[in-house]
Amino acid sequence: MKRQMTGARLLATVAVLLGFIVSAAAQGGGGFGAPPPADPNAPTPRLANGKPDLTGSWGGAQSLTGAGAPGVTVGDMFRRCTPFQSKNCMEWTNQSEDWPFMSGMRLDMRQPLYKPEFWDKIIELDQWTNREDPVMTCLPLGVPRQGPPARIFATDTDITFIYRAGVDGAGGYAEFRMIPIDGKPHDPRRANNYTYFGYTVGRWEGDTLVLDSIGFSDETWLGRGGFFHTDKMRAIEKFTRTGNQMKYEVTIEDPDVLLQPWVMPERTLRLSPTNAIVAERGSCTETEHNEVSTQYRH
Repeated sequence: MKRQMTGARLLATVAVLLGFIVSAAAQGGGGFGAPPPADPNAPTPRLANGKPDLTGSWGGAQSLTGAGAPGVTVGDMFRRCTPFQSKNCMEWTNQSEDWPFMSGMRLDMRQPLYKPEFWDKIIELDQWTNREDPVMTCLPLGVPRQGPPARIFATDTDITFIYRAGVDGAGGYAEFRMIPIDGKPHDPRRANNYTYFGYTVGRWEGDTLVLDSIGFSDETWLGRGGFFHTDKMRAIEKFTRTGNQMKYEVTIEDPDVLLQPWVMPERTLRLSPTNAIVAERGSCTETEHNEVSTQYRH
């Protein structure tokens, strides 16, 4: 897989950031603003079968820096300029000097716990992240790195997720998933049909929608920092709507490389008063393949 480096990445990042701003503004709250606080007394809308209707535009659990990035609880995109930097320095671009400020997963205390024999690999992947991290290429971010959906359309038997671009440090592109939620188990004939978002089936546990995904391509990462996974990974996502807010929980199992399942920090999404308009997936071109000096960690 060829890799794109600094120049192309900068242009792609700006384009994705602009797309994110448009998408965020379309959700309501104005630009980077979050949806208004959820009304604790709002009723929970329900489908014809009595289950909560998850349909709507959802936000409020992520910032520009952490949208989609799993485990982000620290860090800040905006890194102040020092007196020793040029007058052209801007806070919103200065983060590129030290991407850990934009990559909270590297600093979070609740990282996935790998078996000891894989830590050297993780360190190497992180050090050469511009060459190795799928966020620097045209690959989808996949589950769980794409984060929660921006818009959901639900029926009694299936659910559609639409994801925005510009997540985990302005990476990835708009994606979608269509998932059956009829309670049927995985079909073993499809289990080895590897995809970036996995082979997903859904079921209800009370008022919680549980999505069970297997059959992942091992090309994606759990998040920035070299946190890779194998094609044996399993992802369990849970969505629990109460009124105008929704709890989003994710557990990752990968016994080949992880010492224990990784339970990601829980998120609470809030219903937006206006519908999110998510642009179609953008085009991507990879260049600067041989520029070694631009392949170091960001």
